Amino acid sequence: MNRAWAVFKAHPYISNVVGYTTLFASADVIQQSVLGGKHAAGATSDGSAGIDWCQTARVATVGFCFHANFNYHWLRWLERMLPGGGVKAVTGKVVVDQLVAAPLTISAFYIGLSLLEKKEDPLEDWRQKFWTSYKAGVVFWSTMQGVNFALVPPVARTVFLGGIALTFTVFLCHLRQQRGHKLE
Repeated sequence: MNRAWAVFKAHPYISNVVGYTTLFASADVIQQSVLGGKHAAGATSDGSAGIDWCQTARVATVGFCFHANFNYHWLRWLERMLPGGGVKAVTGKVVVDQLVAAPLTISAFYIGLSLLEKKEDPLEDWRQKFWTSYKAGVVFWSTMQGVNFALVPPVARTVFLGGIALTFTVFLCHLRQQRGHKLE
């Protein structure tokens, strides 16, 4: 474990981005297999749910191209602007994170996937599901980012965020599969 931590600390950008992307894509696989993504209904001959690997690749692409990289640099910027793990610094980081990063990352998720799917209206999912996602995210992420900023060393915050994002991304992937339902 000490060796893995040493490698992680020696290559924080690569470790964080690859770790985050892997966790982000894993959320789609979990959503499809456990919560019944759109292809789960078409079970394979052995009765198991099929995984739409193209969908998972799109989620991984959005995770890698935007989320992992954005979060790595965002968390470093937040730490420089509001250093430390005290109550005031952590509260400031959480508030700024929810007001700036949360809308950006949710928007990138919905719009990015729609663009990769070449949808006629790439803003449709975003318009229908942004506010539901944002409201749920404020509750979830305020708590999780508080833990992240208070207890996790800055070098590991992006990959920790990826682990926590796994849960929220399962929710987003599942919500996104709810076609034709306007959510309030």
